[in-house]
Amino acid sequence: MNAAIVIIVLAILIVLALYFGLRKRQERKVEERRQLADQHRDMARMSQFEAERTAAQADERAARARREQLAAEQQKLEAEQHRASAEDLHGRADELDPEKTADS
Repeated sequence: MNAAIVIIVLAILIVLALYFGLRKRQERKVEERRQLADQHRDMARMSQFEAERTAAQADERAARARREQLAAEQQKLEAEQHRASAEDLHGRADELDPEKTADS
């Protein structure tokens, strides 16, 4: 009978050891997965920051291009105004020039 009790106690101890060993292994796996998930989240945050920085740079470039386009359009309008003014002055000079009016 003593041998049966010893065998039962050993069996219980073995079952408990297996149970706690498996539980510890599962806890390690869960912790490893948690750490891996944290690493992925960190990489995702870094990727998001990089995407936002790149988008901001693109927006800045687009704004600079728009300013340059507006400046070029303004410069073109000013050149056209100067050209028209020069043509008007040439025409007025021709009207005032006695030699030009006498030739006509």
